[in-house]
Amino acid sequence: MMCLAAFGIQEAECQENGNTIWYDRPAGIWEETLPLGNGRLGMTPDSGIQTDKIVLNDITLWSGQPQDADKTDAHAYLPQIRTLLKEGKNKEAEAIINTHFVAKGAGSGNGNGADVPFGCYQTLGNLYLGFEHEGEKEMAVSDYVRALDLNTAVASCSYKMNDITYKREYFTSFDDDLAIIRLSADKGGMISLKIGMDREERFATYTRDSSLVMRGQLNNGTNGKGMRYLVKLKPLLQGGSLYAENNELLIKNADQVILFISAATDYKTDDYEAGIDRELENARKKTYALQKKNHIASYAKYFDRVNLRLGSSSRSDLPTDRRLEKFLKDKDDDDALASLFFQFGRYLSISSTRPGLLPPNLQGLWAKNVQTPWNGDYHLDVNVQMNHWPLETVNLSELSLPLKDLVAGMVASGEKTARAYYNSDGWVAHVITNIWGYTAPGEQASWGISNAGSGWLCNNLWQHYLYTGDENYLREIYPILKGVAQFYLDMLIEDPQTGWWVTAPSVSPENSFYLPDGEQTNICMGPTIDNQIVRELFTNILVASEVLDTDADFSAELSEKLEEIPPVAVIAGDGRIMEWLRPYREVDVHHRHISHLYGLYPGSLITPEHTPELAEAARKTLEARGDDGPSWTIAYKMLFRARLKDGNRAFELLSNILRPTTDTGINYGDGGGVYPNLLSAGPPFQIDGNFGATAGIAEMLLQSHSGIIELLPALPARWAESGWYTGLKAQGGYTVDVSWSNGEVTGFKVYSGSVESIAVKVNGTIRTIKTIKRRS
Repeated sequence: MMCLAAFGIQEAECQENGNTIWYDRPAGIWEETLPLGNGRLGMTPDSGIQTDKIVLNDITLWSGQPQDADKTDAHAYLPQIRTLLKEGKNKEAEAIINTHFVAKGAGSGNGNGADVPFGCYQTLGNLYLGFEHEGEKEMAVSDYVRALDLNTAVASCSYKMNDITYKREYFTSFDDDLAIIRLSADKGGMISLKIGMDREERFATYTRDSSLVMRGQLNNGTNGKGMRYLVKLKPLLQGGSLYAENNELLIKNADQVILFISAATDYKTDDYEAGIDRELENARKKTYALQKKNHIASYAKYFDRVNLRLGSSSRSDLPTDRRLEKFLKDKDDDDALASLFFQFGRYLSISSTRPGLLPPNLQGLWAKNVQTPWNGDYHLDVNVQMNHWPLETVNLSELSLPLKDLVAGMVASGEKTARAYYNSDGWVAHVITNIWGYTAPGEQASWGISNAGSGWLCNNLWQHYLYTGDENYLREIYPILKGVAQFYLDMLIEDPQTGWWVTAPSVSPENSFYLPDGEQTNICMGPTIDNQIVRELFTNILVASEVLDTDADFSAELSEKLEEIPPVAVIAGDGRIMEWLRPYREVDVHHRHISHLYGLYPGSLITPEHTPELAEAARKTLEARGDDGPSWTIAYKMLFRARLKDGNRAFELLSNILRPTTDTGINYGDGGGVYPNLLSAGPPFQIDGNFGATAGIAEMLLQSHSGIIELLPALPARWAESGWYTGLKAQGGYTVDVSWSNGEVTGFKVYSGSVESIAVKVNGTIRTIKTIKRRS
């Protein structure tokens, strides 16, 4: 764990345990449970006293199957749609799109796709531990504590009953790929329990060879023979007896019990059952102490890269749910809550993906239902992108690679979609996708035909190159980026009013506007987000082509087209950035999407330094939009404010995200926050708010998108007194450590692969400094 000894910060201070989430009672609802994950397997125990319900997850467990959802004759209607749009007959164009230009079949099932081919990310099931305690009828429970240590990725609970202290430890191992639970007491022979497993549907549970097994097959949306899964639990007892009874395991009077839980699906493998047995066998050869030690060491290789201190807290001795309630009323004396939330976001990233696996979906890794909200899929109009926004800056760069793999798997399907709907070369994805490579439009014109999804994903892929400078990686992603650019190059048409070349048809994600006759629609030509994405993508490919010394003719074609597409943004008469090509009036001025500020973040087309007028227009746009919304919306606004160097407003938005709630209903408007377990509440639970807020905090402390490394670019007054961080990353592969006092940088170091001169903005002044050769 690297610290700032040169700045007077001692190792003991760096290692103080401020990264613990804890409670003084069991979880009453799932949104109070503690999320554990090793990138593939997840579990969320409620740590109840009589019954501990533990929800299990596998990142690959999806219903549905690959499908052809393209309407192959859709492109025949494209000329008519475009003619109507050019004539201002958007509503008539929308009617044709709804009939001929959306997905074939059920599409996503309108977000309820568990039983259609699109499918749904699903919970693996429930594990139940039913305990017997000596004297529990006569004695009350005392000293209950339930906690998650972010430094170790180990959760625990302990309590006292009848003068006996019981303890449980849980972790999803980063060593052997399985979940482990240890049950113990401070008196021998006290561990007795019944163990069962189930799920809402499609399962069979039985016992075999002293193990508890659950298996099943999900619905593929056609013949019911979808993905297969298997879960196997094997106990290891110290003392006591083990029995099988009624498809459950019974343990009596053990001194200690270790539960090994292995699970897998047949996603991309037929060897999943043998793999489970191998994992269980390997795990049982190690002592619990060694297994836990190896797990912590493997996890710490990720987590320990970054340390952050934003100030002290007088409330760390409060349970986290009460700490949130107190913060809602009084922001003083708990600056450390923001750093805890930041590290929790990093923890969730580490826990919900790893190279070679799938990226985190709308629920990250953690789903409690068979039908998760919005299918728990990958939304391409902000959500999956936001899931990855913090990774480069917070020093978890390799965790962006699963998204690259997911995108690469969409290309073949996206090429068919591009031909079917636009008669275009290249490839396109619209608003939603899944593990099966879905690229067709959604089933409703109002949201489903946005073609920004594939272009937006290119920004995520490009960011990894900007932060690593890895030319081999650039060479790998270049065909993906080029394919999207080819699509846009083919499908752009000339707008008769402006002469600009724009996308058509399209939408500004999920937002609607009034036509001059008062009718409402979403369908348009050239929404601002599309124009910004096309401009950014074409420009990035010009850079890539030069670095890789390839495609000079294609680059020349892009350069020529760049002269004909709209500018980064157009400022309306009221000083705001126009969301659409025409001066339409939005139906909901506070709409949750703010897509026309894409150029401000995640793009770098709008900056206070280089485009001050556009930056001011972006500020006025945010003022009109307001500060509330679902949690992911608030996080996005926080990022915008950080890019505008408004640290105080960014802090206010962070405070909004940290509003506690237990509401689990569907919300499209105001009122986002966090659940007692710090998972973000749209509501319902969507993990993008966590990741967006983590990126926002990093953006307040370090920015490098405008050509220089800027230290503390949006530091709020609340954090100004003193603080430090180590290990944040800047574009170019630089690692940055900073300390500050009274809002001024008091010390900093920039590390790189070799000593070089770079520009750093420190306390408002740009300085040229020598980097330090990277520490080992």
